[in-house]
Amino acid sequence: MRHAISATNHTSFTVESLDRAIALFRDGLGFELTSRAGRDPASIQTITGVPGAEVEIAYLRRPDHTVELIEYSAPADRRTLEARPCDVGFAHIAFDVTDLDGVIAHLAPYGAVPISPPYVNKRGGPNAGVRVSYLTTPDKVTVELIERI
Repeated sequence: MRHAISATNHTSFTVESLDRAIALFRDGLGFELTSRAGRDPASIQTITGVPGAEVEIAYLRRPDHTVELIEYSAPADRRTLEARPCDVGFAHIAFDVTDLDGVIAHLAPYGAVPISPPYVNKRGGPNAGVRVSYLTTPDKVTVELIERI
């Protein structure tokens, strides 16, 4: 059977503050903001299955990936998830970096803070011999940074 998937389109995160998340991805991670606009509520409600949904969406791009950031202004009963990496449904985005400590310091003003100090993988697997750090943002987006050493 042939697969119908031809490419990756984007990775999406729902955020509390579109302005703050755009700053992180644009100024902190080097993405280019390509669009930012509201969407037709009826369309969003149909696509997401969320009655009363109202959104503003931003797309940011790097040569290798596109990120979609969505800020919902409705419905009123939205909540903030406190998912841990072990919780079903948890997601993160990972980047290869050449200066892990420098990138961590660069992202600090955007509210991205390490969950724990960088870890050197001495145990094997596909990331054997790397330094890695998970950072969390004020919008609960987890960013993994991987430095090959």
